[in-house]
Amino acid sequence: MKITALLVFKCAPVSTEPVILANASDVSHFGFFQRSSVKEFVVFVGRTVASRTPPSQRQSVQHEEYKVHAYNRNGLCAVGFMDDHYPVRSAFSLLNQVLDEYQKSFGETWRSAKEEDPTPTWPYLVEALNKFQDPAEADKLLKIQRELDETKIILHKTIDSVLERGEKLDSLVEKSSDLSTASQMFYKQAKKTNSCCTIL
Repeated sequence: MKITALLVFKCAPVSTEPVILANASDVSHFGFFQRSSVKEFVVFVGRTVASRTPPSQRQSVQHEEYKVHAYNRNGLCAVGFMDDHYPVRSAFSLLNQVLDEYQKSFGETWRSAKEEDPTPTWPYLVEALNKFQDPAEADKLLKIQRELDETKIILHKTIDSVLERGEKLDSLVEKSSDLSTASQMFYKQAKKTNSCCTIL
């Protein structure tokens, strides 16, 4: 799972091209001589997808092994380039966080941005690009699910693995004061019945 780029656009009037407000990309997995072309292509595709995402809408566009996710919040649009394995829910959670942080940092100044204005540096976007390579960081429910899965793996240990070395369940059953004589007999009878049916 990999995020290649995060971009923020101003997508105000439909007739104008979206204006890049912030851009961060990690193209280190491409060849050295391909990197500048890949960055240009990311901007081109990002601008195209942003211009075709209606206000208050989210969309995902498949392009080869990548998915381009876009979220247009009333003219302020975040676009993310992720590989096909990055969870969609985590992607949109990340884009929502990016838009929240952008508005905290810059307020409503984006509304007056023009194409010829220099793109301000925004360190948060680079940090987000690195931090959210793990989808669980973007989606708290995914993080909780992963922790539950780890706990479930631990709970799947058999009773035999929990017992101390050399200890047998049979000897514990015989020594137990918690089990009545009838329960001990039931355990022994069940074990005897099951052992005749075991195929080696």
